[in-house]
Amino acid sequence: MNQVAAPAVQRAEQELDRLAQLAEDVVRRARAAGASQAEVAAGIDAGLSVNVRLGEVETVEHTRDRSFGLTVYFGRRKGSASTADLHPDSIQATLDQACAIARYTEEDPDAGLADAARMATDFPDLDLWHPWGIDTAAAIELGRRIEDAGRAHAGIANSDGASVQAGESLSVYANSHGFTGRERGTRHALSLSLIAGEGDAMQRDYWYDSVRAPGDFMDAAALGDKAAERTLARLGARSLSTRECPVLFAPEIARGLVGHLVSAVSGGALYRRASFLLDHAGKAVMPSWLDIVERPRLPRGLGSCNFDAEGVATADSALVEGGVLARYVLGSYSARKLGLESTGNAGGIHNLVVSPGAADGEATGFAGMLRRLGTGLLVTEVMGHGVNTLTGDYSRGAAGYWVENGVVAHPVQEVTIASNLREMFAGIRAVGTDVDPRSHLLTGSILLGRMTVAGE
Repeated sequence: MNQVAAPAVQRAEQELDRLAQLAEDVVRRARAAGASQAEVAAGIDAGLSVNVRLGEVETVEHTRDRSFGLTVYFGRRKGSASTADLHPDSIQATLDQACAIARYTEEDPDAGLADAARMATDFPDLDLWHPWGIDTAAAIELGRRIEDAGRAHAGIANSDGASVQAGESLSVYANSHGFTGRERGTRHALSLSLIAGEGDAMQRDYWYDSVRAPGDFMDAAALGDKAAERTLARLGARSLSTRECPVLFAPEIARGLVGHLVSAVSGGALYRRASFLLDHAGKAVMPSWLDIVERPRLPRGLGSCNFDAEGVATADSALVEGGVLARYVLGSYSARKLGLESTGNAGGIHNLVVSPGAADGEATGFAGMLRRLGTGLLVTEVMGHGVNTLTGDYSRGAAGYWVENGVVAHPVQEVTIASNLREMFAGIRAVGTDVDPRSHLLTGSILLGRMTVAGE
């Protein structure tokens, strides 16, 4: 450990000690007040955010936010309260309020903590803590360098600005099973948005990077270049006549498709019977060559953790195996509602990895995926909220590029892509090796055999 990092680690551990002591004390006080079970989630988030536009500083924001949430159970009656103030009087008021709510709510037979036997017992270092000791002046200078690199490209007419963000998060979860879990993590981001052209022909695009460790950022000038190249490539965009054709989702858009799958197999949608994949566990939902695995303990993963929001231990687990839906995505409450067991997903999914592959051979990078597409639409942007988890109907505004014989022909805008998620998942032809690492949903580009593209 270097000399610069050591004080930051020490300060983080001291903060976590204080949060853990507070959480454990409030759990004890809740039990003394009559609660049969109790749980506390407490956290401190700190960060720096700088925005620069046309070389001038637009905003500088330093944040340090505290959160404290308490849930108590009186039998099967539940009460929750929260505060952003860790002063003893505020904590006591939060405890009193949670207990008062629980005493007067209706009983819920599925309410309660996760099973004690499922609590995490091992806590390996996942390499998530990499504080960025950047000060305001250096962040401003970095933002200017990013923007200058983008604006240096001929044809760039304006800028929506560059952003530099550094963030640290400390959190503790404790419950009356005697479990106390601590987490510390960092997440940093750089971004740039540019404008090319003029009048009705103006186009806007952007690029960004998001990492745990600042040393993993792409080069600042390269980020500016990437944003400029993407923006300039949009010039001359036009619509298409309505047709059916293959569609290739770029990696940063493809992860949205994976997110729709997660939503459809998550406990809340299932026990409310509001999912088109209701009762589909053990059934084929994707091609037989396709696997999707959750890997919660990936080093430096953006969704990595040793335990979920209820303290349940995380572990590698297939979500889709050989095209078959292997399980649902459940916390303890939704699992009880469905007569199942928690999958360690209270609070969401962790590092979902889509394995590259293809129906007709080995997976390839992005250029190879364009060749597989042949003639069709490459989607690099989607708009709107036209996704119905109940029916699976999918209809969204889109932009991207028309591709002919594996080569980009011209940019496309103002089209709508439509299908049904059931057919889209079953119709996946290939997943590329061009994985976008800037998310906890890790996938390359995804090629669909056919969708309706509605334009002029």
